[in-house]
Amino acid sequence: MAKVTLPDGSILNIEDGKSACDVAEQIGPGLAKSALAARIDGKMTDLSTAIWGQAELEIITPSSPTGLETMRHSCAHIMAEAICTLWPETQLVYGPTVEDGFYYDIDLDEPIRPEDFEKIEAKMREIVRADKPIRRKEMSREEALKHVAGNKYKVDNIRRADSEVISFYYHNNGGFEDLCTGPHIPSTGKCGEFKIMSVAGAYWHGDPTQKMLQRVYGTVWPTKKELKKYLNRLEEAKKRDHRVIGKQLDLFSFHEEGPGFAFMHPAGMVIWNEIVDYWQKVHRRYDYSQIKTPIMLNERLWHQSGHWENYKENMYFTDVDEATYAIKPMNCPGGCLIFNSRRHSYRELPMRVAELGLVHRHEASGVMHGLFRVRQFTQDDAHIFCKSSQIEDEVMGVIDLTFQMYRTFGFEDFHVELSTKPEKHIGSDEIWETATNALEQALKHKGIEYQINDGDGAFYGPKIDFHIKEVLNRSWQLGTIQLDFSMPQRFDLKYVDSDNTEKTPVMIHRAILGSFERFMGILIEHYGGAFPLWLAPEQVRVLPISEKTNDYAREIESRLKKADIRATADVSDEKIGAKIAKAHENKLPYMLVVGPKEREQNAVNVRIRGVKETKTVSLSEFFETAGKKVSDKTQDLLF
Repeated sequence: MAKVTLPDGSILNIEDGKSACDVAEQIGPGLAKSALAARIDGKMTDLSTAIWGQAELEIITPSSPTGLETMRHSCAHIMAEAICTLWPETQLVYGPTVEDGFYYDIDLDEPIRPEDFEKIEAKMREIVRADKPIRRKEMSREEALKHVAGNKYKVDNIRRADSEVISFYYHNNGGFEDLCTGPHIPSTGKCGEFKIMSVAGAYWHGDPTQKMLQRVYGTVWPTKKELKKYLNRLEEAKKRDHRVIGKQLDLFSFHEEGPGFAFMHPAGMVIWNEIVDYWQKVHRRYDYSQIKTPIMLNERLWHQSGHWENYKENMYFTDVDEATYAIKPMNCPGGCLIFNSRRHSYRELPMRVAELGLVHRHEASGVMHGLFRVRQFTQDDAHIFCKSSQIEDEVMGVIDLTFQMYRTFGFEDFHVELSTKPEKHIGSDEIWETATNALEQALKHKGIEYQINDGDGAFYGPKIDFHIKEVLNRSWQLGTIQLDFSMPQRFDLKYVDSDNTEKTPVMIHRAILGSFERFMGILIEHYGGAFPLWLAPEQVRVLPISEKTNDYAREIESRLKKADIRATADVSDEKIGAKIAKAHENKLPYMLVVGPKEREQNAVNVRIRGVKETKTVSLSEFFETAGKKVSDKTQDLLF
């Protein structure tokens, strides 16, 4: 008999060799009906996998992220089968899942167009209705290479595979077949509700010297309701596109004279400076000093830092006085030079040094995307030089600072990842283990749940990454804390310890908002351009009903500006209805409508963005309330 331990700790006794699917049936028909895959002793596998002896078992359903990913993986295969049926000359390359969906890269000379999506979906529905069983077969690497001979893409995939056992999945006992590690749903009928979303060009392995492939994107959800909700979310995202709103509100622009370089307009600079002012105040409270380092430094510095061998392809270079210089892609080496400019005592540690550093990184033209992916950006960097015994306290301090800033900007939903040693790295395994343990202990002591992101650390050290979710439930990675034992050694950084000996400090790299440009784009889409009062480029617009109260409107405008509230008075000849409509279009937080009655009472009629009802208040009450909302950085506009 096999002994199966379920996630709730209960134990089932089953016959040896029974499958995970059999266990689901034994637990209940409802679970068996919704089951998609299984996790046996921590490893994802198909439901058909047999269980022997003792095992921990979890049945995976569509309600879990893992179940949804399995469904999407299988839907990519179903789409591939549909495409191969419609275009038999298609060569499949690979088809992974991505956030909210999947894609498949194909080699097909005939272009797939949006008008073809409907017939692909129709063929997919046929495959789903047929409820074809999805089965796995395994071969040795040598057998597999013979099996796919003629498809250079699959040959390449097999040669790149880590395992000597190569697996294939096929539909309907010998029908469609594809190279894949799995797992997959048990049959095509469990695929869910899908839609083909788009098609784009893609190079094989991202190499522009190779043939351009076609990348067909799709999405799949367990129910029609969830698919509809997702599509509605995409429509809302289009309305919130920061590139569209940026133009509408005159915040920023891009020009062919500087591709990937954002041009900030006056209204955009208001938002930018508000972010900077708040950032600086918070950092002063957390005892950071601020520095500024040059934008361009000699090549030898980048050899010393390790960037030359690990990051050279992303850097820009120029020659000055017959020497090669690099425009900085990161701020850390400059911070090391400042630290080394004088001797330091252990009493000065921890030393927290922050920099709003302008950096440049080469991005391929095809991946640039508004403010989200640029070639020049300002990074809210900081480097903390400390003793090993101070690491945990410093990391916990950065965590507190991070959460405080995110909440001020209106983000409450975030998760944390701990990224470990990547394949390409500097420093010994012992240093990496010490650094990783230090970050993990800080997270545990703060009581923060986190996910291990294996092999995704920076080349010089492990890191903690902070992800926020905005109003459309999209996740964005913003902050990072990176522990570095290697760079201080490379730069021979020293401090004099209490025993009067020289020791090397630990260096903590950290950013909270990351790229200011990208963060600004996230804010624009999160708020849809309707910023909270403290961030709004124009906070108040005074709207006189007629020219009879233009002077009163100008007086209010002047008083608001003296109170450091950004305001304008619309004294145009337009009717009041048109003035109000224009202010709504500009997403103004407050509109102050004034006529003879308001002038007589020294009052204003307040129209609040997104609120139907208006309210007449005295000028003093408006100034007091609006001023407090600005200083408190509140999201609430109500009086």
